[in-house]
Amino acid sequence: MAVLGPGTGAGADDPWEFQRACVAAFAATWVVRGFSPATVRGSASLLARVLAQFDRPVWDIDAGHVDAMMYALVAKGRAPGTRRAYVQALRSFHEFLQERQRTEIYARFGVRLGSPLDRFNRQRHACEGSPLVGAPPTAERLTAFFAHAREQIATAEDYRATARDYALLRTLYHAGVRIGELVRLDRADVHPQQGHSGRLHVRFGKAANTSGPRPRWTPLLDGLQEVLAWYLADVRPLFPDTAALFPDPHGDVLKPETVRDRLARLLDGEGRPYADRFAPHALRRACATHHYERGMDLVAVQQLLGHRHIASTMAYVKPSARFVEDAWQRATTEALADLVG
Repeated sequence: MAVLGPGTGAGADDPWEFQRACVAAFAATWVVRGFSPATVRGSASLLARVLAQFDRPVWDIDAGHVDAMMYALVAKGRAPGTRRAYVQALRSFHEFLQERQRTEIYARFGVRLGSPLDRFNRQRHACEGSPLVGAPPTAERLTAFFAHAREQIATAEDYRATARDYALLRTLYHAGVRIGELVRLDRADVHPQQGHSGRLHVRFGKAANTSGPRPRWTPLLDGLQEVLAWYLADVRPLFPDTAALFPDPHGDVLKPETVRDRLARLLDGEGRPYADRFAPHALRRACATHHYERGMDLVAVQQLLGHRHIASTMAYVKPSARFVEDAWQRATTEALADLVG
């Protein structure tokens, strides 16, 4: 969709109409650059959520407005990766406006376009040592959390939603899936008869460089087969008869934000210190770390998580200090035994 010129078309000087036209033009560039339809839809949805955070067109916002948006996301418990995605979406759209619409914006609205993003509202990545992304929750911590989540099922006002939450959070942890992969699972993706413990067909594995989804098969480990068997037999029939494995009350696909909110609600109910809280993605990192600590080969962990590069898996695996100390003790003991024997 081409952006209208000054003084042309209905609502030519309506800033909101002009912004919508700019968004459409920006989305058209994704198609031209060869992005997959799924990527285009996801990027458009993200940008819409970002722009909805402001009560003014994007060319009228400043650093203070961005700070307020990020503060609101933190208050809602949004994960660092989500906050980075919001900033990146805003930055990309603003760069498009600078490149294509700067003159037009000044002619229409008298605004000289300047970036509201600076080094003070830049979101740090996990690899930069952000204090918000430390070690994943321990196995003991998750045992206590899932015990709490299971207890809520018996007394919940909304049994089906609470039971669904328990099953989907167990799936996030034991299968190591991303939240975007989890919400797109169908009932038909559960294959309890495959392999030694059943398998989950992750059909929409994370894409990279516009390559499209990379599907993979994930084993149902650590009792996940039994959890999903119970869920499919006793809980899923309480929702509308649709394909989605973990649906919303109408049978539609859950939104990632809903999963984050439901987890935050369970954590609130635990009443534990803030340091004991975790985001959905931490369950994936915990899956990688705990399997590695139990002796799973790093390449096997890579395949489980669907990482393209082993370096990505190594960044996920953060063994505890006790694990490192025990490994050192074993290595020292074996070395001394070799010397003596």
